Amino acid sequence: MNADDKGILNNARVATRLPAQDLDRARRFYSEQLGLEPVDERPGGLLYRCGGAHFALFQSAGESPGTFTQMGWEVDDIEAVVSELERRGVVFEEVDLPGLRTRDGIAEIDGNYPSKGARGERGAWFRDSEGNMLGVGQPVV
Repeated sequence: MNADDKGILNNARVATRLPAQDLDRARRFYSEQLGLEPVDERPGGLLYRCGGAHFALFQSAGESPGTFTQMGWEVDDIEAVVSELERRGVVFEEVDLPGLRTRDGIAEIDGNYPSKGARGERGAWFRDSEGNMLGVGQPVV
């Protein structure tokens, strides 16, 4: 690789892929619980768009361990989002770890990336129908 190749992915679009053992079940979850509909589909895959980015659910024999956040949404009002998703049947994770504890499903997180201009973040996590860990976060300015 020469010096000109170092930033080869800097302008590439990032596209998340999430496994689904049962694509029909996943489609129902994303529709009924999250209010999302695929913008496109192919055999074994569903494509979704959110805020100018996209992610895909793909039919997989494997399953996610669900031990880490695989995808998240940055929102402007986390309380409103958590409340609405709970109303739709989404169950948020309760976390009680040193330095990270949820209260009413939302954690206060110290620190944030300087480029975001925030001093912290508020976060909440849930699993989809396939065991994928998803999150919502709101920067704290």
